Parts: sequence; C-alpha cells; structure tokens
Amino acid sequence: MFSETELNTIVKKITDNYQNEELFYVKPGHQMPNRDTIIHIILGMRQIMFPGYFDEERLSRKHPGFFLGHSILKLYDTLMAQIKAALTQFEKENGDISEAETEGRADEICSSFFTSLPYVQQLLMKDVQAAFDGDPAARSKEEIIFCYPGLLAVFVYRIAHELYRLKVPFIPRIMAEYAHGRTGIDINPGAVIGEYFFIDHGTGVVVGETTEIGNNVKIYQGVTLGALSTRSGQLLRDVKRHPTIEDDVTIYSNATILGGETVIGKGTVIGGNCFITESVPEGSRVSAKKQDLSITEKRGKEGELFDSFDCSLL
Repeated sequence: MFSETELNTIVKKITDNYQNEELFYVKPGHQMPNRDTIIHIILGMRQIMFPGYFDEERLSRKHPGFFLGHSILKLYDTLMAQIKAALTQFEKENGDISEAETEGRADEICSSFFTSLPYVQQLLMKDVQAAFDGDPAARSKEEIIFCYPGLLAVFVYRIAHELYRLKVPFIPRIMAEYAHGRTGIDINPGAVIGEYFFIDHGTGVVVGETTEIGNNVKIYQGVTLGALSTRSGQLLRDVKRHPTIEDDVTIYSNATILGGETVIGKGTVIGGNCFITESVPEGSRVSAKKQDLSITEKRGKEGELFDSFDCSLL
C-alpha cells in the first residue's frame, strides 16, 4: 500500500489533469444523458414491439390499448427527459439555446419518434419472417424473438435509427453500443437498412454509418461493411464511405466489403473470407481462391491415428 504522501501526489496530478482539460467537467446548465435510463427505454420499447414476450403481463386482445397507452406515456416522459439532456449538452456547444427552445425541440422529436413506431414494428415483423425463412434451425418465430441475437441487434438499430434520423445526439450511439455489447454485432444507427434483413449467428458483424442495405439481404458472422480508410478523420464526416448492398444479396462469414463507391449488385452471393473494394455486378457469385486441402496420416503419442489438415490458399 502506498503512503499518504504518495496518495496525495497521485490525487494532485489527476486533479491537475482535470483543471487542464475541459472535457472532465460538465458545464453549468449542461447534463449528459443517463446510459442506464436509455437501456431502460430500449427494454420498454421491446415490450411495446413484442408484447408479452419480455414482461410478466399477458396482452389482452380485447383491450390492448390500455397496456399500450400506459407504456407509451411512461416512455414518452422518460425519453423526452433524455433527449432534452442530450440536446442541452450538444446545442449549447453550438450556440445559445434557451431552455424553452430545447424543451420544445425535445417534445417535437418525441412526437415524431412515437408516431414512427407502427412502421418500425412492421419492419421488425418482416425481419422476424426473414430470420424464420432463412434459418432451417429456427423452430418458430417465437424462438427468433426470444433467442436470436441478430434480431435483438436489428431491433435496437431500428429504434436508434429513428432517433438518428431526427438528429438526436448521443442517444442513438448509446443504444447501438448496448446492442453491440449484448450481441457482438455493431450496427451504426446511421446505416440505412431495408426490409427483410437477417443476420445469422452475428458475432463480429460490423455495419458502418453510411452503409446502405436493400431489401431481403442476409449476412453471416464476421462480415464487415466498412470504409477503405479513415485517416482523414473529421474531414470524412457526412461523406459516403461505406458500401451499398442492393436487394437479395447474401454475404457469407468473414467477408469484408469496403468503400463508399463499392456497390454489390442485386442478387449477388459473396462467399466467405472475400475481401472486396470494388463494385460487383448484379447476379454475381464471388468467392475467395479455392483452398488446397491435404490430409496426412499421423500417429499420436499412444499410437492412435488422427488426421492432420494442412490448408493453404492457391
């Protein structure tokens, strides 16, 4: 254990860092959104989108409006407070915005967001159908809703994307990182994704901010839809730097597709482990170089036989 003198030295050096860096202090009148509250909002939204699956209440077909109205009103107030905090933190950095203006803007965003929920729910049901149609291991749509990490990631994305579209700072990315931590799937809320989207298995999938994905697209674990280079940093903000995936495309595991000008044409199948930085015409079949598999008989320490697989790319 260090001495009191050593402790005082550490404390002084860290507090000196505080004084020298404005980021360590929230300015007067500013407030950061609360991550735990935003996660609570995500879980509440999931109960609205999939009633009866993630709570103890069973939705009555005779009176669903009671449950829905009560849930929406609670979430509206909670989300509005978080949006107001986010806007306060962000907008005061870019001008003198009054509290009344911020509250009015937060209310306007909340109204637009909740108005979009019926459409978002319809998209999610199409995503559930895509997962069921695309995975022979799925025993039911209920299993997909309960268990599939890909659907959880897509659900959070679709909620976060609506807030991103409404230019809400901080909150969409907090939501995306919650899904990333839970599933290993990283979908930037700025990506534009069409109907019947299915991520199978999912771990390690990355979808960048300016990615555009059409309808009926299926991707597997380890797929990256990324940028060719981000060395220019903030100069690339709002520049299309991630690929476009057209309708009816399948991308198999560990494929990497990079670049804002890269377009994967309709109906294309991208094989596993492909590295693509240029456009592919529609209806193509793309694969990595064929592997040469050699099998050599070997014996273990106790004399048992086992096969040794030596794979190398041609």
